[in-house]
Amino acid sequence: MVSIRRKNQERGYSTTDKIKMFKCPYCEFSGKRSEVHNHLAETHGDTLGVRVDEFTGHTFYVITCPVCGASYEQVTKKARRDPNFVSEYEHEIRMVVFDLLLYHLQGEHQIDA
Repeated sequence: MVSIRRKNQERGYSTTDKIKMFKCPYCEFSGKRSEVHNHLAETHGDTLGVRVDEFTGHTFYVITCPVCGASYEQVTKKARRDPNFVSEYEHEIRMVVFDLLLYHLQGEHQIDA
């Protein structure tokens, strides 16, 4: 049986590489991706926009890339049926929306947040 470390070495991955650090796109905070992700949700929620679709009544959270200005939306369909949903799950909603931003920064700008 071959260990995971051995398989990674055979694939060319270094087992001694340092953990990749990410930087918050809004301030000087840096850390592992998960730490920056959580930091964004806890500290920079004011950067999110909110809109309600007049036709469907769905609430959308909007995040705008601070690098290029591209905007992404995340619908919260349950908010229409349950007025307490947004306040009850606000942190989780922010985590989902900021995940969109992190993936955008990595994919479109090849930067580690």
